[in-house]
Amino acid sequence: MLSYKFIILIPLTPIILFIIRYILFKTGLIHTTKKLHKKLQDFFYLYQYLKVPELNQTMQPNMFYRKVSLYLHSLPSLEDSDFTNLITGNNQNDIVLTLDSDQIIEDRFLGATVYWFYTKTEPNQTGAFVIKIRKTDKRRILSSYLHHITTMSAEIEYNGKRDLRLFVNITGGGGGGRRWRSVPFNHPSTFETMLMETDLKNRIKNDLESFLKAKNYYRRLGRVWKRSFLLYGESGTGKSSFVAAMANFLCYDVYDVDLSKIQSDSDLKFLLLETSPKSIIVVEDLDRFITAELESPATVTSVGIQNFMDGIMTSSYAEGRIMIFTMNSKEFIDPNFLRPGRVDVHIHFPVCDFSSFKALANSYLGVKEHKLFPAVDEIFRQGASLSPAEIGELMIANRNSPSRAIKSVIGALQMDGDGRGCGDMIVRRIEDDDVEDESNQGGLCGGDGFSTVKDLKKIYGLLRLRNVKRNMSGNLLVNDEGR
Repeated sequence: MLSYKFIILIPLTPIILFIIRYILFKTGLIHTTKKLHKKLQDFFYLYQYLKVPELNQTMQPNMFYRKVSLYLHSLPSLEDSDFTNLITGNNQNDIVLTLDSDQIIEDRFLGATVYWFYTKTEPNQTGAFVIKIRKTDKRRILSSYLHHITTMSAEIEYNGKRDLRLFVNITGGGGGGRRWRSVPFNHPSTFETMLMETDLKNRIKNDLESFLKAKNYYRRLGRVWKRSFLLYGESGTGKSSFVAAMANFLCYDVYDVDLSKIQSDSDLKFLLLETSPKSIIVVEDLDRFITAELESPATVTSVGIQNFMDGIMTSSYAEGRIMIFTMNSKEFIDPNFLRPGRVDVHIHFPVCDFSSFKALANSYLGVKEHKLFPAVDEIFRQGASLSPAEIGELMIANRNSPSRAIKSVIGALQMDGDGRGCGDMIVRRIEDDDVEDESNQGGLCGGDGFSTVKDLKKIYGLLRLRNVKRNMSGNLLVNDEGR
């Protein structure tokens, strides 16, 4: 009788196991079982907790925190956790999983299981990663595990998997508060898309690559491993795009320093303390701030800016960083700001010439040669000029018609050069709404004409902006002579 029952159970066993497996996995009982098993383990084992704070005791960024963040967000176990934040990645179409404060993820290393979770610390509400590890495993694997995290995070950065960040300083960050706020850095500019002489572009890239490899060389010389650039030229000549191209080339974060939000010279120094190595620190329009500071006292002094550029604080905390200062002109700037040590490389960003115009036409319009190019060349020879941004904007607005785009550029160049007196006539035509299509009317100011009222308004807006800039430059010259 017993053998008969046993024979019946043999074919039923797979069915019973399948039913049990189905119930466990489909109803979530397997997840509950694992959690109960984990609680039992927690009861019988002793664990130690190690915290990795976002800021160290001096309120500077903890670089190991960043390495841990890169490593943890690359773990497959992040997808299997109970709580997961979904955010937009560097690419707007990418959805990225991030660690939540109520989330525990597992990692296995050398046969040991390590648990990680994220928490907020008081009083500044900065973040911290906490590692939970058995005491018996800590002595055996901790040192090797931390080295493993450092190696893997460096590999992630090298492969370009890390999203870049743009940091801006905020007002009122003193007293232990955070001085920087960041957003994803998604600027598409690269050295390949930059309008710049090929030889100069290659020399800059070689200089940056040489800098990255020169840490030991700088240390042997007793110098700080940093590099400083001065970008000068009129607005719209590509200085900001160059900064973005450099950041993308180096895979460096960007810290944009707004001097108007800084409360004192010491506050400017503390901003530097909270920047990370391998980053670009940018101070834009430095010439305007220096001139304004000379005319009326500001919270940040010229001496404070000079110390920020190469003072003892910079020498101690600027290692691995690149500092970039931009100006419209360096003609009337105190040479003390520009001496070697404060600025290593000077790069001029000129307004367009004919060769630059042809490069823009090829890039924006897909045109390498055109019957109107000789006319453009002649106007450039007469001394007219526009910035690459101004010409690029006209080409974008008329990108469906290369001829119309080039005619718009010709008209704008004529008004900047030998046709300056035609500005008022154009304004009157716009105000009277008395502009006809170019097929019915000859060109204005000796040009080939404009296609639409929108083109005229756009060109007039560019001219008005340029006149304002010229007046500002004239005032700077007068003030300098008066002193």
